[in-house]
Amino acid sequence: MKSLMKLVLLPGAVLALAMPLRSHADDIVDTAVKAGSFKTLVAAVKAAGLVETLKGAGPFTVFAPTDAAFAKIPKKTLAMLLKPENKDKLTAILTYHVVPGKVMAADVVKLKNGTKVKTVQGTSLTVYNKGGVKINRSKVVKTDIECDNGVIHVINSVLMPKK
Repeated sequence: MKSLMKLVLLPGAVLALAMPLRSHADDIVDTAVKAGSFKTLVAAVKAAGLVETLKGAGPFTVFAPTDAAFAKIPKKTLAMLLKPENKDKLTAILTYHVVPGKVMAADVVKLKNGTKVKTVQGTSLTVYNKGGVKINRSKVVKTDIECDNGVIHVINSVLMPKK
């Protein structure tokens, strides 16, 4: 009888191993690329050498400025930041947009207005949640874009860390 059960269960067990345990979402970088509205952000992530980090296990919460948000920065300033000699400065700006862990919108609205959250860069962002959610002065325009290794919240301006 045990031999018969092994034969009956074995094909099902093999099938179960072949099937993913959950649906696969893209990582943060691939999600940003596929969205099409983060071309400047993706170019900056590449220039800073952060692709592998943001494709890593995480989880990360990324406050992602759109191309329109980057367009608010003077072109000369953006071009300067993308140069190899300014990689450290660009890295500091980009990691200022990343918070360790997966923080969903429902978690953010529970925070006390004015709460500070530590970024991967090392300094803190301030969360304002009265009359809509803002991160520092940047308005959150879309939330909870879930990724395999975290979540993206779209913001309408680039966050600049204090010097």
